[in-house]
Amino acid sequence: MVCEVRVYEKPALTDPVLIEGLPGIGFVANIVALHLIQELKAKLFAEIRSSFFQDLAITAENGKTHFPINQLYYHKGKDGERDLIILYGNTQALTTVGQYELCGRIIDVAEQPGCRYIMTLGGLKREAKVEKPELYCAASDSETLQDALGLGAKIIGGQIFGVAGLLVGLGRLRGMRGFCLLAETPGLYPDAVAAREVLKAVCRMLHLKVNLGRLNKAAKATNDILKSFGIVSPSIEKRKREPEFRWLI
Repeated sequence: MVCEVRVYEKPALTDPVLIEGLPGIGFVANIVALHLIQELKAKLFAEIRSSFFQDLAITAENGKTHFPINQLYYHKGKDGERDLIILYGNTQALTTVGQYELCGRIIDVAEQPGCRYIMTLGGLKREAKVEKPELYCAASDSETLQDALGLGAKIIGGQIFGVAGLLVGLGRLRGMRGFCLLAETPGLYPDAVAAREVLKAVCRMLHLKVNLGRLNKAAKATNDILKSFGIVSPSIEKRKREPEFRWLI
């Protein structure tokens, strides 16, 4: 097994947007994706497992085991909302080859219901204290860049590692448009403040009607999930040291 895809439903969607929400710096994308899934009552339609995911399983109190996984949910928009495909999971792949394989399969699944637009999300690590996170962006092309700039984001220079950068790049090779939207964050813990800025921008662009008041619950749920996989530990949070794992965005 490299990547195993299980499709449970083939949703009928109209020009859906793929929103990426895998773990990264500040777990910004993870929090946003979980909140959207919960608030919009998005439905699970596919799962991806990979031999490039972490080699572990977590046992819950009831004895049930949980494995590293990526899931895809869909939301059929109402009253002017865009149709969505939401990528959520508790891991990225651990190698370069694994990341390319994973992103390729994600795009394969997203293409089936007609997705031609990708939004990847994440955090931009800052050493100094972040009072009000600013947004930064990069895009597949100049036209799509204007979409991101219209949300109040600034152009980021340099490199964007991980799924957040790779999905946009590989999507372009397959005729898709897309951009990456990053919020400033210390990056040491699940950052609900940074996630809120990203979520507001996403909702504005896609005309989503989402209650932001429960965002802290999504951040706490994300924190609990990550703790169970050993990604965030109480000692790390207490010391406010950067976690030792390979999430770059």
